[in-house]
Amino acid sequence: MLFKQSLFQSVLDRLDSEEDTSEEEEAAHRIRGLNVSFAATVLGGETPEAHRPDEAYRDNLGDPIITPEPQPAPQEPEPPVMPEHLSRISREEVAAELAITSDLTREALQEKRRSFAKANHPDSVAALFREQATARMTLANQLIDEAIRRLKR
Repeated sequence: MLFKQSLFQSVLDRLDSEEDTSEEEEAAHRIRGLNVSFAATVLGGETPEAHRPDEAYRDNLGDPIITPEPQPAPQEPEPPVMPEHLSRISREEVAAELAITSDLTREALQEKRRSFAKANHPDSVAALFREQATARMTLANQLIDEAIRRLKR
């Protein structure tokens, strides 16, 4: 023990005293009054806010930059027109379009399903006509499935 203090307590006292002197040294190197941003004036008395960085580019470019005229607002697109085949949604019309006969093989029926789906699938038509396309696809799938079941008998 040094001077009636433990070794730990003397180390703490020494650290406190070193901390006090380092704050005094830092304060001596600071410049008072410059704790806010510094903005100088440029030659010609212009302030930095008035001086635009793109002006230097324009000076070197030579020709004046022509700004494009504002474009008129785009017109609203016309609503899509429903394809004629989507209006035929009765079972008889879809059956006539598929032209299923009793002599068709399973592969031929599957090919009819694919070609019908290519032209009528709801994902390939406008959102306004998806209900009609879904109805047509449902009917076509039912008719083709019935024809395939008849083949198995």
